[in-house]
Amino acid sequence: MSPELAALAPDARASALRSIATEIRISVVHTIAAAGLGHIGGDFSVADILTTLYFGVLRLDPARPDWPQRDRFILSKGHCSAALYSVLARAGFIPREWLAQFMAPLSPLNGHPNRRKVPGVEANTGALGHGLPIGLGCAIAARLSGRHWRTFVVLGDGELQEGSNWEAAMGAGHRGLDGLTAIVDRNRLQQGARTEDTNRLEPLADKWRSFGWQVEEVDGHDHRALYDVLSAPHPGRPLCVIAHTHKGNGASFMQDRVEWHHKVPSPEQVATVLQELSQP
Repeated sequence: MSPELAALAPDARASALRSIATEIRISVVHTIAAAGLGHIGGDFSVADILTTLYFGVLRLDPARPDWPQRDRFILSKGHCSAALYSVLARAGFIPREWLAQFMAPLSPLNGHPNRRKVPGVEANTGALGHGLPIGLGCAIAARLSGRHWRTFVVLGDGELQEGSNWEAAMGAGHRGLDGLTAIVDRNRLQQGARTEDTNRLEPLADKWRSFGWQVEEVDGHDHRALYDVLSAPHPGRPLCVIAHTHKGNGASFMQDRVEWHHKVPSPEQVATVLQELSQP
């Protein structure tokens, strides 16, 4: 967290994070509209989570992306890369000018993040179900090396239909890895359908608890609630934060609509969403 944000009272900090999240959504709109490709609905649902992590919680140094004591962050739902790149640009990991190259031929900003091409990307993701196992390894490495970094993994809820997530959840619970936090972007929509119509996830919180995790459920668009739960210690157990969100949050015509999983707004829709985001 920046010293300026750390010095703010909780409500003022939440307001500052909310303003940054609006900047991130505006950046996503321009980035995807220019590229003609992207997953804007999921970018909008995860924007508040990423903002709170990068500007309120994570210990990182943009000048030293490979700082050994850094916290580890893995965006397991790697198709929402436009939101991650916008955050990395805002935080100073990459030049803002890079965003104009999103998904262009030979661009470092692929549709899924690539750790070999983009400073600040911890792991290549987008083959869903891989992020939490990688995070498990990061948390084990911290314990074995006596380091104190924390590992955070953001997962899509549809992604939880992949069995590798539950193998990782079992391993983390067994080891009591309290340096590991999984955040589920629970927007209840996946490509083509609602999650509960595709392969029912509920009772989701009970599933995580049964694997030995502490579970907290929050409004995934409430920056104060996100900050409080993500910055608090959880000794003895890994933490799962089920962040209840809305796909397309921030754009009235996108919100909770499954077709905006992978869709590009028209010029008229771009103007509409930018106007809505500019409202106080």
